[in-house]
Amino acid sequence: MSLRHALLGLLSERPASGYDLLKTFETSLANAWPATQSQIYTELTKLADAGLISVTTEGPRGRKEYALTEEGLAELRHWLTETAPQRNTRSDVLLRVFFLGVLTPEEARGYLGRLVEMSEQGGEHLRALEASADWGEDGLSVYGRIALEYGLRFNAMRREWAEWAATQLR
Repeated sequence: MSLRHALLGLLSERPASGYDLLKTFETSLANAWPATQSQIYTELTKLADAGLISVTTEGPRGRKEYALTEEGLAELRHWLTETAPQRNTRSDVLLRVFFLGVLTPEEARGYLGRLVEMSEQGGEHLRALEASADWGEDGLSVYGRIALEYGLRFNAMRREWAEWAATQLR
């Protein structure tokens, strides 16, 4: 996935300003695909230059509202249906697990314990987000809840796995 497709997806729901898109990233997409303000604004310029989005209104202090073009919708649909998802092949968490043997068993258990805590905090953060979000029946709400459920289940699985892994240490 790329930031480009995340922005196209958000704009497929409704026109939005860069600020609106940044806030949506911070409140919902950050767990799946984090992005900074400068990354978002840079990509919006590239998308507009490529004709995938257009500026629909300009307001005070240079505020621009962007909308998806037909070409942008076609690109989003192509990405969703004809481009295979890339398997995430890097995991800092698992790379460290491979080398826990250089630590004492107690230190290794400590690392796994921190993973348990990290997973619990991640789950708590997502539950708070779930409770605070203004869920509607629009596509972004429906599919956002589905993505949020993935995050909840992933954190629960990682917590359970780290607890099990700690029992495997000698």
